[in-house]
Amino acid sequence: MSGIVNTAQSEAWNGYEGRHWAQHDERYDAVNSGFNEFLFDAAGIGERDRVLDIGCGNGQVTRLAAVRAPLGGATGIDLSAPMLATARARAEAEGVANVVFEQGDVQVFPFGDSVFDVALSRFAVTFFADPVAAFANVHRALRPDGKLAFLCMTALAGTDLGTVFGALAPFLPTPTGEDGTGPTAFADPARVRAVLTDAGFADVTCDRVEADQVWGSDVPDAAGFIADWGPVKYHLDLAGAEAAKGAREALSAALRPFEGADGVRLRGAAWLVTAKS
Repeated sequence: MSGIVNTAQSEAWNGYEGRHWAQHDERYDAVNSGFNEFLFDAAGIGERDRVLDIGCGNGQVTRLAAVRAPLGGATGIDLSAPMLATARARAEAEGVANVVFEQGDVQVFPFGDSVFDVALSRFAVTFFADPVAAFANVHRALRPDGKLAFLCMTALAGTDLGTVFGALAPFLPTPTGEDGTGPTAFADPARVRAVLTDAGFADVTCDRVEADQVWGSDVPDAAGFIADWGPVKYHLDLAGAEAAKGAREALSAALRPFEGADGVRLRGAAWLVTAKS
């Protein structure tokens, strides 16, 4: 593995957070895969393209990208050893041979120059220690006129997830942190444009897209899953017994209006960001 500068995130994704995602890869894909077609339509992967998946996690996007580039291939990079193990196992089980998974920090990984035609990411570009440096490294790795496409969270206000997390507010801090940090670090399109421009990208666009996100089969299932998600679990563990109990009850109550015959579905919102190298 290459050098790591984002040590805090490395510890998290090689600890509980990474293990939870690796053990529940199909559930996390059920939450996020509704956005896949937006991402792939924007990326426009050709059959001979070499694709980089940034923060590939359990590798669903990497594998799907590889299938779209049968005469090229896809490389997934992530900090998390547990998730990369799942990604490799899934690729082998699905018979996706033109895929490679690397453990490393995107900010400093030695990709080389003009190695890839397309770089993409599904909700995994908001945790860099130095976003400009990380995207500059991706920029160097893309050929001239290469494409960048990624999804990132919008602000939570006015979204279904914002409603659910808002119900926790009397008991716990916001699990995602304030907008502009953590998962919502790129909630402001102006910041996205500034970071990518400083990193050398051009023609930056940010379009709001929506998709259903399946959080569980019913309210108890969804509530249990969300309560075990790293940021929520962290705050629940720090809260006293009474606050934690109140938070769990509030979480279940907030999810109930979203329960249907086919599970608990929240309407998710994201920024679909594109740029050229």
